[in-house]
Amino acid sequence: MPELKARKVGPSGIEIAYERFGPPGAPPALLIMGAGAQMINWPEGFCQALVDRGLHVIRYDTRDAGQSTHFPDAPVPDFAAALAGDLSTASYTLSDLAADAVGLLDALGLEAAHLVGSSMGAMIAQMAAIEHPERVRSLTSMMSTTGEPGVGEADFSVFAELGGPPADREAFVDWQVRALRLAASPGFAFDEATAAERAGRVFDRGYDALGMQRQGLAVVATGDRTERLRSLRMPTLVMHGDCDIVCDASGGRATAAAVPGAELVILEGMGHHLPQELWPELATRIAALVHRVEDGHG
Repeated sequence: MPELKARKVGPSGIEIAYERFGPPGAPPALLIMGAGAQMINWPEGFCQALVDRGLHVIRYDTRDAGQSTHFPDAPVPDFAAALAGDLSTASYTLSDLAADAVGLLDALGLEAAHLVGSSMGAMIAQMAAIEHPERVRSLTSMMSTTGEPGVGEADFSVFAELGGPPADREAFVDWQVRALRLAASPGFAFDEATAAERAGRVFDRGYDALGMQRQGLAVVATGDRTERLRSLRMPTLVMHGDCDIVCDASGGRATAAAVPGAELVILEGMGHHLPQELWPELATRIAALVHRVEDGHG
C-alpha cells in the first residue's frame, strides 16, 4: 500500500504519515509504535496476519517520527530536570500524542477503532482510551507499563556501551541492528538481514534522535496512569514477553491489574520485539478480541 499523509490532524494541526492494509469495511485496528520508532517497525508480515484474520489495519508515524511532523525548534529535553519536577523542556505529553491518534481517526472518517499499541505506543493507546473512550472499541497494550514508579523498568546497563545513533547511514544501520539484537527475544531467532534492511528504511525516512527524546520526555511529563486506567471499561488485552529488558514484564502485569477485566498474556521467550514466530499467535489474540467486540460479546 502507498504511504499517505493526513494534514491538519488533531488540535495541534500536524501532518501524519500513514498506511492502510486490507478491506476498508473490516473492523479498523490502529497500530501505534513506540518511542523513536516508525510505522514500518510494525512488520508488513504482521500487518498482513491481522488482515488475514479479518481486520482493516492502519499504521502511522507518530509526531517526531518518520514522515510525520517534527519539532526541531522545540527545547532540548532535560531528563534530569524533568525527573526533579521541572517539566519546562517537555514539548508535549501523552495526551497530545493520544489527541493525534484520535485526530487521525477523524481524518479517516472513523468514529472509533480498535487500538493496538507497542511500548510507548501502548501508553498512547492507554491515554486515548482514558481521555477519548468513545473512540476506542478495544485496547491491546503490548510490552508496556502504567507509568507507576518501580514497575516496567528497563535494564539500561545492557545498553551502556551502545552510545548514541551515528549520523552516517551505514554506521546507523549497524548501531540499530546492535540495539535491536540487545532488545530482541532470546527464545526466538534474530533476523539480522531483515533488521538491517528495516534500519536502512528508518534512516531514509527520517530518524530523529531528539524527537525520540521528546517522546520519552512526554512519558515522564505524563506520570503515573494507574488510577486513570482503573476507569476503563472497554475490553482490554495486555501482552508482554517474559524476557523484556526494555520494559520489564511487571509493567504488563501492572497494566492488566489496573484495567478492570483485562486479559493478561505473558509470552515465554519474547523480549521487546515482535518475533516472526509469534506473529500468528499475537495476531490471532488481537483479532479474537476485535471480533468478540464487533459481535457484541466483548
